[in-house]
Amino acid sequence: MAIALYIAVMAGVTYLVRMIPFAFFTKKIESVYIKSFLHYMPYAVLSAMTIPAIFFSTGNMTTAIIGTIVALVLAYLDLPLIAVAIAAAAAVFAAGVFLN
Repeated sequence: MAIALYIAVMAGVTYLVRMIPFAFFTKKIESVYIKSFLHYMPYAVLSAMTIPAIFFSTGNMTTAIIGTIVALVLAYLDLPLIAVAIAAAAAVFAAGVFLN
């Protein structure tokens, strides 16, 4: 019974988050500042959720930093996301093997 309540609350919150902008913004947004804010918001939220997880996922700050550096360099070189993820994971694994 509790799971059904949790699912119902989650569905309601998800629906409200998606419905509220349609209810309140009936005309096209003309403000450059609001457009800019809405454009960069997904990137900011994704970064805020991902960066802490990167540094606390391995249990070793050194391996996390090595993986992050590898990922940033490969992303800067415009490699595909799957290549960046695999190379960063391999770098973390290799750093963990060599450091222990």
